[in-house]
Amino acid sequence: MDRKSWIAIILSIAGLFAWQWYISKYYPQPEPVPAGTAPAATPERFASPIAPIPAAPSAPPIMAPKAQSLESGDVEFVFNNDTGGIEQVVLRMHMGEDSEHVALNRSRTMPVGALGFEPGEVLGGFSMNADKAAGRVLFQKRQADGLEISKRFSLPDTAGGKNQYLVDLEIVFRNTGAEALTVPDFFVGTGGAAPIHALDLPMYTRFDWGHESSMSNIDVNWFGASSIPLIGIQLHGERELYLESEPEIRWASVASQYFCTILTPAPGSPTKSVWAKRFDAPKLDGQEIFGIQGGLIQAGPILEPGASETRTFRIYSGPKELPRLRELGPTQDQVMNFGIFGFVSEFLLWAMNSIHGFVGSYAASIIVLTILIKSFLWPVQNKATNEMRKMALLSPKMTEMREKFKDDPQKMNQEVMKLYKEYGVNPLSGCLPMLIQIPIFFGFYSMLGTAIELRNSSFFWVHDLSQPDTIAHVLGFPVNVLPIVMAGTMVWQMIITPKTGDAMQQRIFYFMPVIFLAFCYNYASGLALYWTTQNIFSIVQLYLTRNKAAAHA
Repeated sequence: MDRKSWIAIILSIAGLFAWQWYISKYYPQPEPVPAGTAPAATPERFASPIAPIPAAPSAPPIMAPKAQSLESGDVEFVFNNDTGGIEQVVLRMHMGEDSEHVALNRSRTMPVGALGFEPGEVLGGFSMNADKAAGRVLFQKRQADGLEISKRFSLPDTAGGKNQYLVDLEIVFRNTGAEALTVPDFFVGTGGAAPIHALDLPMYTRFDWGHESSMSNIDVNWFGASSIPLIGIQLHGERELYLESEPEIRWASVASQYFCTILTPAPGSPTKSVWAKRFDAPKLDGQEIFGIQGGLIQAGPILEPGASETRTFRIYSGPKELPRLRELGPTQDQVMNFGIFGFVSEFLLWAMNSIHGFVGSYAASIIVLTILIKSFLWPVQNKATNEMRKMALLSPKMTEMREKFKDDPQKMNQEVMKLYKEYGVNPLSGCLPMLIQIPIFFGFYSMLGTAIELRNSSFFWVHDLSQPDTIAHVLGFPVNVLPIVMAGTMVWQMIITPKTGDAMQQRIFYFMPVIFLAFCYNYASGLALYWTTQNIFSIVQLYLTRNKAAAHA
């Protein structure tokens, strides 16, 4: 191993630790809000390009903003009369920080279903009429030019059934004047999303949108300034607005790590583009964080006097549960963002939930699933172990051959291949178990990072398998037990594994625990539980097979 290789390895490991630091400290902290000062909506946020409603004898005056709630099972939808939308969605079956119910769109920067004509500028001045018994809320606003806007939110299920996270939205534009009107292009807002827990990774605060059969997305980091590390060359400054267009836009969504709000227009609606912006979210555990908000932009209708046009949407605001998302449409399940090994993640999620139906614990489900996977791979692992034993027996001959032909690498490779062939050794077979485990590892990595099932699931000292298992802080650094145990079992496994290759190559393998520790340290503890279980299984397997008769060289 030459000096350049060592430098590359050290830089790679340093990069992994830098990545862990970057995702939690990637943006400069904004100035804190003075104590006792509540964030207020700026005039621009609720500015309207259409003239305000004139006073009319037939219509009651617009009162100060007030809220009304509709309930659907364990979900409470809170509506605001001024901006005419869902101010927040309270999920009573899910707990957030300080044992409070999870409240989606809790920052209240832009209501879900809000309407506006410029990205981020919400149209205000709506009056509200709520019918709780029927599960409906009606908002109305009339402009000076005769344009009347009505928005009707209705719950398809108020009994708490499978549709408890859904709301139907109907927007009606009506021309009450004597002349034709052209309504400008308008947007319907998805609301905003922000981390639920202080330890939620910023890369999970995302804006997703579907077009045709594909999905595009950005996370909240997209808006921050970017530069090349160490060199300091700036790639771009801070960005204010994300605006994109594609044919056949099907839906738009804002998402945190385990929850999302999806806005789906009716099929064939004239949706033109999507937009997203970043905002300062309320502090969590004293930390400043960012959220993301967005909307769908549609072409405004042309209305003759007395004419009207209706646009319909469906809103889902709730947990990222794969079966529920698939019921929304053909591509909304892509909000799970499982990545390149999505098929592996989906299988593992299905298997974990199926096992949970029998054992009643997600920690036990992960352990049982891991044992089943390792049992299925037992023959492959045994074959790899036997090949490594053969390689270990050939190690003296390999060392002698490398010394003999050190000045002729081509001749050395030829002789090595002859030696492998003579003793029936496949040098790649020892790597096969690891190659199989990598897709499974990243499948678990993606699945445990977005699937709602692990939230608030406990395991001995672990209070929440979807969060790091921090038991203390030393000089501000979290002490997470499971990742440390995981790294220790990896070292143990390497010690008892038959040695192959030269001493330098063997030392390189000892960097693997460091790499996995960096990946898992501040991640969901369920991932470290999986990898620790598979390490222990492999250790037991090696002890059971280590005394088998090996082929003699």
